[in-house]
Amino acid sequence: MRQSMTGFASKQGSGHGFDWGLEMRGVNGKGLDLRLRLPDWIDGLEQEVRKRISAKLSRGNIQVSLRLTAGGEEGGLRLDQPQMQAVLTAMSEIETEAMNQGLSLAPSTAAEIVALRGVLTSDAGEIDQNALRATILSDFDAALSDFIEMRVSEGGKLGEILTRQLAEIESLVAESEDLANQRAPQQAERLRTQLARVLENADGIDETRLAQELAVLAVKADVTEEIDRLRAHIAAARELLETKGSIGRKFDFLMQEFNREANTLCSKSGDAELTRVGLSLKTLIDQMREQVQNVE
Repeated sequence: MRQSMTGFASKQGSGHGFDWGLEMRGVNGKGLDLRLRLPDWIDGLEQEVRKRISAKLSRGNIQVSLRLTAGGEEGGLRLDQPQMQAVLTAMSEIETEAMNQGLSLAPSTAAEIVALRGVLTSDAGEIDQNALRATILSDFDAALSDFIEMRVSEGGKLGEILTRQLAEIESLVAESEDLANQRAPQQAERLRTQLARVLENADGIDETRLAQELAVLAVKADVTEEIDRLRAHIAAARELLETKGSIGRKFDFLMQEFNREANTLCSKSGDAELTRVGLSLKTLIDQMREQVQNVE
């Protein structure tokens, strides 16, 4: 079950004197990075949300926000007047000092002030926190399930794209092999010319050194190993696509290996057509790597 790291889910709920809205968003990331905006007065809520996400997901930058408002007859949220006055006084002092130093501060909104810790509080003693937390977590589980479902759907589309790109890479590799075989006579003639040039200046040259130089010339002209390794990488990529669990890091490393072989193929081509195919291969590999960046 392949997953993308892109996803979104939301859930509305109510209970125990409150209404709430849950949102969960995810984009690609190297690891699992959780950014949670949850009411800190509900004991254990953040720890439980982290635990449940970590049990289901291994990669992605994930944001979870919970907007909680008083609802029904029970109420539950209130302004802490002393804390609010302390905050407003501190803000006034800061603004005055900023003006004295020639600084201009952006005006604060009521929503920003209410969001500061301690300004908006709950009558926690009158609320069954365990029941409230359990109800919110039940809604969160539903949102998490929807979030994963979207990631799986996106992952299926990614798998189709990657499969198609692998087929295109395989076609270019086959074309590279054909071109390499077609240029073999010209490469052999070029090697003979280079060999003749070396032999003309071979008086007094150590035979071992001469053999080494000839071997270097032959290696520089041969792209067989690069083509073989590219085929091996294609097979490894297809195997990864069939593997369960997180494959993103392995796939990203494999794309680096693809790129290394394509670079070497271009540098050793010695032929305009083979170079053209090699550059097309590099472009396709770069496009594929962009897709791989979003695979979990």
